[in-house]
Amino acid sequence: MSLGRSTLDLHGMNHNDAIIKSEDFLLELSCTRYFDGILITGNSKVLQNKIIKEVLEKHDFSWYIPSWNQGQIIVSQ
Repeated sequence: MSLGRSTLDLHGMNHNDAIIKSEDFLLELSCTRYFDGILITGNSKVLQNKIIKEVLEKHDFSWYIPSWNQGQIIVSQ
């Protein structure tokens, strides 16, 4: 089993575009059996909360915000 780690950088996007891009990115990744993706959000807790509610919880993804870099969300299936 091989875990690939893909990254999506959301810097400079407005929140609506960032949510759409995040959802598209994660749904495409989820077509593989195992995945590990990183969403780079910067330090916007507002954006992180929107992504959590509107994408991650909606699609039942597993995720966490690492203590060593709170400007990203690590997502898996």
